[in-house]
Amino acid sequence: MAHEQIVYLNGEFLPLAQAKISVLDRGFLFGDGVYEVIPVYGGKPFRLAEHLARLNNSLAGLRIVSPLGDAEWEALFARLIEGEDDQSIYLQITRGAPPKRDHAFPKDPVPPTVFAMCTPIAPIPAQGVSAITVPDIRWQWCHIKAITLLGNVLLRQQAVEQGCAEAILVRDGYAIEGAASNLFAVVDGILMTPPKGHDILPGITRDLVVEIAHDNGIALEERKIAFDELKRASEVWVTSSTREVLPIVELDGVKVGDGIPGPLWARVNDLYQARKALLRRGL
Repeated sequence: MAHEQIVYLNGEFLPLAQAKISVLDRGFLFGDGVYEVIPVYGGKPFRLAEHLARLNNSLAGLRIVSPLGDAEWEALFARLIEGEDDQSIYLQITRGAPPKRDHAFPKDPVPPTVFAMCTPIAPIPAQGVSAITVPDIRWQWCHIKAITLLGNVLLRQQAVEQGCAEAILVRDGYAIEGAASNLFAVVDGILMTPPKGHDILPGITRDLVVEIAHDNGIALEERKIAFDELKRASEVWVTSSTREVLPIVELDGVKVGDGIPGPLWARVNDLYQARKALLRRGL
């Protein structure tokens, strides 16, 4: 008999097929909620404190009171994690299900809807991937990890339909980030990544790559990347919790650099994998 996945929903651990929410849930009706994705290696969440800090910032941005404290989240996740294979925790919190549909927040607050599950992480392509560039059509509060992801979905689908793994978003002449990732580029020997602000998601993996660069003497600038700089970059990477540090070897049908993962990516990726190995060893 196949193993039945257990998930968490509103205080209960239950089989996925039994997890149900109200049709009046504001996440379902309005996309009124936030989410977080936390990688797990060796049975241990990676950069958990940073993920929970971002979760709390996202909740504060939507004026939703966090239903649990950090220690309670950690205990909840521990019950969902199965074994020591690479996996990720998906957590979603919405404003809940008031008795009637109204755009405004409920006058009488209702308990938030809390859903969490654990799923395997797909292997990272070792040879790198292709990407396209597209105009950024999303809203202006991209720093909040909200579940209102239709713009990201449509842009990512454009990439998939062209046989690519990611879409790099361009706004006002600058490359911003990926549809589901942060952006790095090596231009004239300098590693660059757009600065934090309302136009990008403050990625946990992005911050770790910045930390790795600073700790290892790698020249890095957190500044806007002009579109023409991106097109002549010798290396382009995207980062996310589940795709880690992923090299882009072809952009808009043109090779990036030599068309293979570059030497700086190889160095940073080795250092990133070393951080994961420390976690697995309980360090």
